[in-house]
Amino acid sequence: MAGVLRAERVWVETFTALRVDQFRRLLKVVRERGGDGTLQGRPWSLPLAERVLVVAVYYRTNLTMRQLGPLFGVSSSTVCRVIQRLSPLLALEPVSRPADAVDRLWIVDGTLIPVRDRQVGASSRNYRFSANVQVIVDADSRLVIATARPVPGTTADAHAWRASGLAEQCEGVTLLGDGAYLNCGMAVPHRKRPRRALLAGEEDDNAAHRKVRARVEHVIGRMKNYKILRDCRQHGDGLHHAIQAVAHMHNLALAS
Repeated sequence: MAGVLRAERVWVETFTALRVDQFRRLLKVVRERGGDGTLQGRPWSLPLAERVLVVAVYYRTNLTMRQLGPLFGVSSSTVCRVIQRLSPLLALEPVSRPADAVDRLWIVDGTLIPVRDRQVGASSRNYRFSANVQVIVDADSRLVIATARPVPGTTADAHAWRASGLAEQCEGVTLLGDGAYLNCGMAVPHRKRPRRALLAGEEDDNAAHRKVRARVEHVIGRMKNYKILRDCRQHGDGLHHAIQAVAHMHNLALAS
C-alpha cells in the first residue's frame, strides 16, 4: 500500500505540479460535476481518478495523445475521448461579486496563446497564429478570478475586454489595467501629452501602478508552465476549456 501511495504521489506531483491533496480536490470537483457520467453502457477502461490525471498531464506536458496512450495503458482514441469528456468539467468556477468588493483590487491583462485552429487564432505580433485571452487576477491572493473566451490575436485588448462580457461581472471592484485599456472604466497609467512631460507625481503613480500590475504578468507566466498554453493543438472550444482548466489548477497549486 505504501508503494502504491508513493507511486501516486510521484505521478501527480511530477506530471501535474499539484500535491496529492490538491489533486484530490480537483477530482472531487469533477466528480460533483458529473464526471462519472450515468454509469450506463460500456464502462471506461480507466477509473475517474486516472482519467482526470490524463487530462491534467496532457495540459501540463502537451504530449500528444499517441504519447499519452502507452503511459496509461490505453489507446490514443481513448485518451482523446477522455480529454473531450472531462475538459469542460475542470473549468474554473464562474466569477461572482465578492462580499468585500469595494476593498478588492483585481488586475486585467491580455495574453497571446499560439493555436493551430485558424478559426480561433490570427497572425499576431508574436509572428504566430495566436488567440488573445483576457485574464483577471486578484492582486492580493494572485488567484485567477476569471478568463474570457479567446478571440483572434489581432484583437486589441480594449476591444477584447469589451467583447468578453466580464466587465458586468466585475461591477463594484477596482480594476487595474495597462495603457491598452484606456476608456474601459479601469485604472490605467497616466499618459504623456504631446510635447509635454508628466505632471508632478504622475511618474510616481505610474511606477506604483507598474509594480502592482506586474503581478498579473507573473500569474500568466506561471500559467504558461502548463505547456498546452504554449502551443495548443485543440480546435473549437478546446483552447477555452484548456485555459479554464489551467486557471483552476493554478489556483489549486496556490492553495495552502
